[in-house]
Amino acid sequence: MSKVFIIAEMSANHCGNKQLAKGIIKAAKEVGADAVKIQTYTADTLTINCHNTEFRLNGGLWDGKYLYDLYSEAYTPWEWQRELKDYADELGIPLFSTPFDTTAVDFLETINVPLYKIASFEAYDYHLIKYAAQHGKPMIISTGISSLDEIQEAVDSCLSVGNKDITLLKCTSAYPSKVEDMNLLTIQDMRDRFGPQGVKVGLSDHSMSIVPPIVAVSMGASVIEKHFTLDRSLGGADSGFSLNKEEFSAMVKAVRETEKAIGKVDYTVNEQNRQLGRSLYVVKEIKQGEEFTSENIRSIRPSKGLHPRYYEKIIGKRARRDLTLGTPLQQEDIL
Repeated sequence: MSKVFIIAEMSANHCGNKQLAKGIIKAAKEVGADAVKIQTYTADTLTINCHNTEFRLNGGLWDGKYLYDLYSEAYTPWEWQRELKDYADELGIPLFSTPFDTTAVDFLETINVPLYKIASFEAYDYHLIKYAAQHGKPMIISTGISSLDEIQEAVDSCLSVGNKDITLLKCTSAYPSKVEDMNLLTIQDMRDRFGPQGVKVGLSDHSMSIVPPIVAVSMGASVIEKHFTLDRSLGGADSGFSLNKEEFSAMVKAVRETEKAIGKVDYTVNEQNRQLGRSLYVVKEIKQGEEFTSENIRSIRPSKGLHPRYYEKIIGKRARRDLTLGTPLQQEDIL
């Protein structure tokens, strides 16, 4: 299998501090992430400054916050992003972003991000998807709130502008997600449905466990995205469902070990170990002409004698010669 692409999602965990953002990028490199992702929006590109009831969040980490206020707090200033991209390039780790509208795509093109990620809540904004996909860069699309038909429309939106490099991420859009709500069998189904169209599948994981990425990789996920912070105690809008450096490092190690364990389809026999397998041996002295019985031959270790498949055929036949205890039974020993 190809190496799984592991994304460290910074999101709002920079807490409005550019140096902390750089620290997260450096730490992501150190823990073995393959890329760092940021988000490119402002409160005004995501919503409007309106305090009607429907603009207020109910429940979860952000209970009671109005959308505009949350996004004003959590956004990554656009004036940082070129510098962050250059810093990541210096460290040798790709940095890319999630654009939330077409102006964000235009901006990200000026800093030459290597790919685009579409968030779950924009995954049925087909105009945005086409606008990003037309630039020919790999497209990663989370599917957390999309119906099956909408997922297909998102894929078709990329294909309609000639972009075939598409990865769909199974996503549970809860913050944090409960492991029991993740339904990772969907990854296999997504591979069956969309794989024939050339689409890859991965996981965007908002749980606080490293088990879902391991399970996802075993089911064929090619991308793992997980929120990352230096320290949850620093705060930040997304810190409550982000792994710290030690946890993320453990996840990366577990994913890499899972890749090794999956390996390849291989039915070859280890001949060295095979020597310790079973075969038919004389376990009690047998005289020439004497009948073979369950008392004088058995299937035991090691494997120098006849294959155990012959046991039932040999019982009742007679010995061609005298046979001593511990003799590996051979075909020429049998009349």
